[in-house]
Amino acid sequence: MALSEDTQRNREVWTKANEDYTDARARETWGKGEIRWGMFGPPESELGVLGDVAGKDVVELGCGTAYFGAWLAQLGANVTGVDPTPAQLETARRCQKEHGLEFSLVEAGAEDVPLPDASFDLALSEYGASIWSDPYLWIPEAARLLRPGGELVFLCNSVLGILCLPDEGKVGERLVRPQFGMHRFEWPAEDDGVEFHLAHGDMLRLLRETGFEVEGLWEIQAAERAKDHHYYDFVSADWARKWPAEEIWKARKRR
Repeated sequence: MALSEDTQRNREVWTKANEDYTDARARETWGKGEIRWGMFGPPESELGVLGDVAGKDVVELGCGTAYFGAWLAQLGANVTGVDPTPAQLETARRCQKEHGLEFSLVEAGAEDVPLPDASFDLALSEYGASIWSDPYLWIPEAARLLRPGGELVFLCNSVLGILCLPDEGKVGERLVRPQFGMHRFEWPAEDDGVEFHLAHGDMLRLLRETGFEVEGLWEIQAAERAKDHHYYDFVSADWARKWPAEEIWKARKRR
């Protein structure tokens, strides 16, 4: 399946990131411990986003090294990971062999997935398609892949965090960009790729127009014990204790 120009660019970014960071990070996290979300790692046992996934057919869109898919597979889900970056999928396959945990991996962009309609009970993205693919393309594709009554869960940067993020430097304590017109973001550094962020109203409208009913929005607060992320350091744990740096959306496809 053909990749969009933005996805091709992001694939190059993640090929380098896999070499610099995510391959080593996969060794630390893959198949270990309980599900933790995002940069500051609040546990699923505290947030209660997913519920029981045992026996569910799950597609992870923008799975990267598939560490999240591994958590779900260990809990009894039937997982399929989808990602456009061969280097990331190769890391995922190596980790599968090392941990004796196998599930399907598909090389494709989240905007055009070569899998049948209505094949999954849960479509999930944790900093995968949720920020690296155009929501006006990947969310309708997630709807196509889900069965009626299926769930869509995704984690992304918060709207407030993006509004307080300058072109260079870290998230600060004042607004530096407009909320109206949020969609496609390019950063000055050539190796930062293309990101997509929507304001809440636009996201709500998109979800409803593609057949979803929103069931929850978790605005994540960093715990007192949380520390700055050693790689994704554009927002501090101290900032994230006062304002949400990340948010999780949960929606259900209408029957």
